[in-house]
Order: sequence, then structure tokens, then C-alpha cells
Amino acid sequence: MNFDLTDEQRLLAESVDSFAASRCPLTRVRECYDPEGGLGPVDAFDELGLCEMLIPQEYGGGGASALDAAVAAERLGAAAAPGPFLGRALAGYAIALAGSPAQRAHWLPQLAAGTRRATLAVGEPGRRWELETLGMRGERLTGEKHGVLVGGGVDLAVVVLADGLALVDLAADGLTVTPCEALDRTRPGATLTFADPEHERLPGGVEAAARVLDLGAVLLAADAYGGAATCLDLAVGHARMREQFGTTIAHFQAIQHQLADLAVDVLPARGMYWYAAHALDNRQSDASGFASLTKAHLTERYVAAARRAIEVHGGIGYTWECDLHLYLRRAVFDRTYLGAPELHRLRRAHSQFDLVG
Repeated sequence: MNFDLTDEQRLLAESVDSFAASRCPLTRVRECYDPEGGLGPVDAFDELGLCEMLIPQEYGGGGASALDAAVAAERLGAAAAPGPFLGRALAGYAIALAGSPAQRAHWLPQLAAGTRRATLAVGEPGRRWELETLGMRGERLTGEKHGVLVGGGVDLAVVVLADGLALVDLAADGLTVTPCEALDRTRPGATLTFADPEHERLPGGVEAAARVLDLGAVLLAADAYGGAATCLDLAVGHARMREQFGTTIAHFQAIQHQLADLAVDVLPARGMYWYAAHALDNRQSDASGFASLTKAHLTERYVAAARRAIEVHGGIGYTWECDLHLYLRRAVFDRTYLGAPELHRLRRAHSQFDLVG
């Protein structure tokens, strides 16, 4: 068995890399943190059609698989790319998966054409991300959703409820959108306050909502792998360039050990998100639990990789001029969004118990 990417998936990765290098290098990513420059190039990657890639082709989307989307997410993570990919991709997937035929025919062509842009609303106060712990349910929507990704002209939200999914226009009466300060400004967020706004329920139910969250966990894991691998590359590049005592610090055994540990931590983990996405595409019995395990492991490795790369850079690693702070901020977001590693390891343990039992 040859478990590897297809030629088309490799071409997708190369296309994202090439676009990022030419249109959105790290110098432009920094514009997201410029108080006068606003959010910078948040829509740059729209030209690639990545946000619509999970929408079926019959509705004008890319008809991509979960593994295709994860490959794209990895390369976006490697570039610390700004933009609404995660929220918009998951929202389109949710409507395609859970919507009625009439809802799919109405909404998906608009999302694919970019005339409407949707995001996903999940988290609730108290760091509640699991379906079982969410307070919003039923036909009357009241309460709050925190950390909703709203960049890039998003005007529609797929709301994850304890008992399914609902679609809400962000301009609806009874809904208040409050922007919030974000550590990772490449993916701006907001709090949505619901006071019974008009909405549509998606008939896919709890099963569809769970699959959407599983895919979100895999895409975050893929983003984390891409970012962690870039942190390794930046650390190695700095060690080969920085000189101390007449030689580059790459010759120092302590630095070599740090880089070796970092490489061993990060590089073998790519297969985890590959398999997790493959399991979702093929509806395997362990898909949900492995999605959680992958999210927990890779996002933790990302935070550790960013911190270790900063240490390799020495004092300059802690300055604003060093690009690594962009990756550390992104790593913290990937670790916390859709639930911390502790939550996902618990989910994995429960899924294993259910499979054995």
C-alpha cells in the first residue's frame, strides 16, 4: 500500500506555496498587526478558491475531499497566511453535509460565487466546544458564541447547537456582533449575542454537526503541522547564519541537540493529519477519535516548536522584528480553538472505550 499524496494534491500544495511567496510573504502578514493598516491582505487567498473547495462541484465549488482541504490548510499554516479559510471552509462543508436539497441549492452557489460568505460559530462561555456541553439548542436561539471567525466580509453564520446546526444572517434583528481583540490577528474573531434572531435549521442534526467539528480539528492540526515545520526551517536557517566565536552556532552541540529534538518532534507527525483526513473521507470507525488525537498532538507540538525556535534565535527571537512571534500567536490559536488538547485527548479516550465496548 502506497499511502501518499496524489499528484493533484502535491500540485495544490505547490500552488498555495507559490501564491503565498509572491502575494503574501511574511512582510505583508505583519500588516494584520498594523493599527493603521487594518487587517491587510485577508482576502488575498480568495483568488485560489480555497474557501469554497469543500462545496460540491454541482453547486460551483471545488468538490474537494477532507484530505485535499487539509493539504491546503498545511500550506496556509506554513505561510502564517491571513484570511477566513477555516471558518468559511467549514461553513460551506456544514451546509453541503447537513442542508436540505432546497437549502443546498439556495446557499451553496452563493457561497461558491463569493456573493455570500459564511463562517462557523461554535464556542460558548466557559470554553465550551463539545456538542454535549453547549447550552444553545432548540428552535429559539439565545446566548453567546465566542471566538467566531468573522474576517473577509463574512455575513452569514452556521451556528453549532447541542442538537444540530442553524443558519443565521449576521445582519438579522436579534443578533449582535461584537469584534474582540485577538492574539492571532490573521484570523480576527467576534462574539455573537443571540436574542432569538430569525434563522434556518439545517436538518442534518447532531451527526452532521459532529462531523463538521471533526473536520475542523483535522484542519487545525494540518495548519499546526505546517507552522511547526516552518518554525524548524527558520531555526535551522538562523543557526546556519548566526555567528558566535568565529563560527556559526549550528556547529554548537547544544544547538544541534535542540534542532534535532525539534525535527524529531515535528516532522514524523505529518502522517497523523493525513490519516485523520483519510479516515473522515472514508467514514472509518475511528475517524472522530483520531481527529481529536491528531488535533491535540499537533497543536501542542506547534506551540513547543515555536517556543524552541525562539530560544534558538536567542535575544532577537523575543523582539517584534523576528517573524517567529507570528507563528507563536498562530500556534496558541490552533491549540485553543475548538478545544484544548486535554479536551480532545479525553474525547479520544471515550471513543476508544466505545469501540472496544
